[in-house]
Amino acid sequence: MTAAIEESEEEINRRHNEKMARRKAARAKMLATKTEERGLLIVHTGTGKGKSTAAFGMVFRCIGHGMRVGIVQFVKGAWSTGERIVLEKFPGLVTCKAMGEGFTWETQDRARDIAAARAAWETAKAMIADPGYRLVLLDELNIVLRYDYLPLGEVIETLRAKPRDLHLVVTGRNAKPELIEIADLVTEMTLVKHPFRSGVKAQAGIEF
Repeated sequence: MTAAIEESEEEINRRHNEKMARRKAARAKMLATKTEERGLLIVHTGTGKGKSTAAFGMVFRCIGHGMRVGIVQFVKGAWSTGERIVLEKFPGLVTCKAMGEGFTWETQDRARDIAAARAAWETAKAMIADPGYRLVLLDELNIVLRYDYLPLGEVIETLRAKPRDLHLVVTGRNAKPELIEIADLVTEMTLVKHPFRSGVKAQAGIEF
């Protein structure tokens, strides 16, 4: 009986190894066709948590490779966040501009919000045009586009004409269809559960 069980396991392992070998060969064949290397336009959107968090993960990855990174935060203001504290330790590689004044319901001043968005966008355009950057993160740009604080056509034209080797990352819920259309990579974060709905406030290390 034991020998039969051992033979059965051997047969399972053999079939598994053959399956993995076929999969490896197929993947190698597929990867051989992927030869282009260029900067990407990446969009993180959706109602779920993690859009900016994932984007900052790419920022830290670029830093690890010695790449220079530019960050413009369109909504978040000067309040301290964990990621900003870490990024301050890499002044030679990271330029971080927190140019927002909070969410629209905090300022309650549309003209002021539009002026802040325009100032942030001018900074973003300068970073995009700077050949020294390999990645530029436009954090919460989707929010100001949603409220029409910036001309969508101008933004789309600028993003479409970005330097070939530059990676651009745009975050924020409610990404415009026009932005999704020109993007190379779009990820939609889906909300399943969130502790805020159960009375849990934003916490250091999790939300900021």
